[in-house]
Amino acid sequence: MERNIKLVVSYDGTEYSGWQVQSKDSSIQGEIQKALESLHAKPVSLTGAGRTDSGVHASGQVSNFYTEKDNVPPEKFRDALNARLPGDIRILSSCQVPPGFHSRRDAVERQYEYRLYHGEVLPSHASRYTWRLGRMPSLKLCNDIASVVCGTHDFTTFAAAGDASKSRIRCINHAVFLSEGPYIMFRINGNAFLWRMVRSLLGTILNLGNRGGTPAQMRGILESCDRNQAGPTAPPRGLFLTKVIYGKDRGVH
Repeated sequence: MERNIKLVVSYDGTEYSGWQVQSKDSSIQGEIQKALESLHAKPVSLTGAGRTDSGVHASGQVSNFYTEKDNVPPEKFRDALNARLPGDIRILSSCQVPPGFHSRRDAVERQYEYRLYHGEVLPSHASRYTWRLGRMPSLKLCNDIASVVCGTHDFTTFAAAGDASKSRIRCINHAVFLSEGPYIMFRINGNAFLWRMVRSLLGTILNLGNRGGTPAQMRGILESCDRNQAGPTAPPRGLFLTKVIYGKDRGVH
């Protein structure tokens, strides 16, 4: 009997081309599919909730696959896969979910966090996961500017060239900067995101903040639907996919 298995995945994306399988470069999805093939002795397709870019990390990516392998309890796929995966990719949990569950299509909200540092020297252990800023604008100003993107909008301004989305309308539920000593956390929740959208939004907010910009200017940039109006795109190393949320009707938590 075929079972649908949900995985929660953590990874350091530094050495990978991103989540999605690439023809030549190593990807997170590709490495997990290799582990699944080793376990099943045949190819197994894996679906992911978020297609993170090259160099982007995750602490709460969600994926799912179908299996006819009945001699492995659902919760044991975690250890079986971790034994076959490189150390920078870890399966945090595995469980059986309803047959129709789809990790990407059924997600109602995704949460990303971007880690910034504004101290004089970035600690070495944080260098792969944090963007050090030479100058950090006022948190209040950044939060005022960030509030403009909340709600349902056309985010064409913040989509990378080559984004293939049929619609660029997205709903942002929450966007806030939080202070943690010399670290700043930018947290953003939305139903879905365009290619490099989070990094483009962050770069634009910081650029405006450093120039003493206003929420009204951010609204003008957003409504222009002109990529040339956006600020510099933040580097990938500080960005994490931290949580994927599903509706209660899916029977998945």
